Amino acid sequence: MDSIFFYRSPENSLSGGGPLQGVNIAIQPNISVASWPTDAGSKALANFTALEDATLVQRLRQAGASLCGSTRMSEFGFGLEGSRAGEAISRREADAELVLDLTGESRLAASRAACCGFKPSYGLVSRFGVVGLIPSMECCGLLSGSLETLREILKAVAGPDDRDFSLPGEEIPDFSPRPVDPQTTTVGVLAEAQGELNGGHKDAFSASVEDLNRAGFAIREISLPEFPLFSLVHNIVGSVEASSCAGRYDSVRYGQRIPGARNWNEMYLLSRGAAFGPLVKSYLFQGAFFQFERYDAYENACRIRARLVKEMAGILSQVDFLVLPAVSGASSGDPASITDLYARFSLTAFANVTGQPVLYLPSATGEDQPGVQLVAPRLSDARLLDLGGHLLTMGKGGN
Repeated sequence: MDSIFFYRSPENSLSGGGPLQGVNIAIQPNISVASWPTDAGSKALANFTALEDATLVQRLRQAGASLCGSTRMSEFGFGLEGSRAGEAISRREADAELVLDLTGESRLAASRAACCGFKPSYGLVSRFGVVGLIPSMECCGLLSGSLETLREILKAVAGPDDRDFSLPGEEIPDFSPRPVDPQTTTVGVLAEAQGELNGGHKDAFSASVEDLNRAGFAIREISLPEFPLFSLVHNIVGSVEASSCAGRYDSVRYGQRIPGARNWNEMYLLSRGAAFGPLVKSYLFQGAFFQFERYDAYENACRIRARLVKEMAGILSQVDFLVLPAVSGASSGDPASITDLYARFSLTAFANVTGQPVLYLPSATGEDQPGVQLVAPRLSDARLLDLGGHLLTMGKGGN
């Protein structure tokens, strides 16, 4: 069996104590660990070794966690092509894994691994030392078979960081667990999020909603007619941000440099042409088009994004949580195009646009059935984990 690890740590011990003592955590090679290879799955960063620890890693060290190594990832974490995210959990080679979530990758990886996947609220966890692609939408997702482990990791890594200027000055929520009372909790079901499901997936999702109903939760049908626009907005805004971010990769200090260039400009063009894979390259071309040829479309997408964020906040003022399917009816396998990729993430990209926390819970009926996404208002991460814990206990026969 081939290795799921890109780099295996020669020694795991990070500290002598702390709330994460004994917890083995796998990361992706886009999270900086001093002296570890950090290529983010791209030739553009070939042979790059991190010079210092990311804030995430520093805080894991302080909490007593152990790092198993870095797992193989898709290029810059975009999509899941070539990614082995979640397999360290499935094979019990790690207790948790950190996976960059740009369009829903941590949640779909959790679906493949039949474990829990959590995308924190945007701005809750520092991105300093994390190699990304879409700054305003990406965050570090968490995978584990244990919600308690996810909670402890989030408690350890969340909070302000003077080195990450993208973090807003907001109060960090209290992560202490609290009970959930189904009789006073309303869960909304988005009608528009079910349109692409095939028969089997639709039946599985309906069964999950019925389980919530039987458990005493009030179920309310919610409509958001503009839900399909989330993917379009993500596609346009994300590609422009990616195109701008990727401009730093010039093959001067690191990366693959193509020989035979006659001058610096030719070296730059040839090397960048060879640095990116087809999927990322097409995304960057698209972003450059909107950035330089159709900037009005980018501005409109930003306006629509603001409206969608407001509409989603309005919906979550009517209900406590939302429940959505996670897996669309798109075909499996590697995506052939950007359109194909967005079809696969059509049910997950919304949360990256709005910055909301999302918890993926695996199906209680078996690994062959997809689980669900549970959604809460931004910075309600702790309450979302409370709900997940209640549902998992309920699924195991608890009261």
